[in-house]
Amino acid sequence: MRSVTINDGLERLAQKLGRFCTLTSEERLALAGLPGAERAFGPREEMVAQHRPTDGLQLLVEGFACRFRLLPDGRRQILGFLLPGDICDLSTLVLGHPDHAVSALGVVRTSVLPAAALAAALERHPRLARAFWWLTAVDAAITREWLVNVGYRSAHERVAHLLCEVYWRLESVGLAHDNQCRFPLTQTELGDAVALSAVHINRTLMNMRRTGLARMQGGMLELLDRHALQAAGGFDPAYLHLPSVGSPFHAGASPWKAQGARNGFG
Repeated sequence: MRSVTINDGLERLAQKLGRFCTLTSEERLALAGLPGAERAFGPREEMVAQHRPTDGLQLLVEGFACRFRLLPDGRRQILGFLLPGDICDLSTLVLGHPDHAVSALGVVRTSVLPAAALAAALERHPRLARAFWWLTAVDAAITREWLVNVGYRSAHERVAHLLCEVYWRLESVGLAHDNQCRFPLTQTELGDAVALSAVHINRTLMNMRRTGLARMQGGMLELLDRHALQAAGGFDPAYLHLPSVGSPFHAGASPWKAQGARNGFG
């Protein structure tokens, strides 16, 4: 079987797609042929503009980014965090232009995936197309959890839940170890993600540090007591559909995946 070498961003994307099905060498080769130019962005630089056409989809290779919407008076709601291996604007493949903006949170490096080339690859490889569809379903599950987080959890629960989510996601692609990971967010940005003021975030983080739950310092996040933090936020990682999470909704229960396994693809 032919081995295929792909860059770090694509390797992490392949890891994620592999939760739906094990990619064949042909499917990995199709991914390897996608990237175009690499781009670099500075901290807080806009990567994708709302309602403007893009010349390709950006795959995050290094760094952190966020999706957001701005209100007319300048207030911002962060809609989700983008981590290495995430595609910043996958919805534009079918919608044509993004209904939100994307900003770098620190130094970011991306690979541009030409939309036409990606669409052609998915047309040639239907199982790969289903895996990308699965990615959008997981993104929707995360969005639903964020809605619950902002709508009904307390400030303490919101922050604890979000810290757990980011850590679990980074750990799943090998970017978090020993309860520590990079976390280059300001308190204002964290507040924009959970609809709290920077002052409220500061008080909440101080309390978490004082009670031995978590610490944010110097661009790093440390889970001082992982299980206690998870309990404090009511965090159940099943919605992330990670390999270690037993859930009836995990991709392993998908009839499409079962069909692929019967055909010798799983």
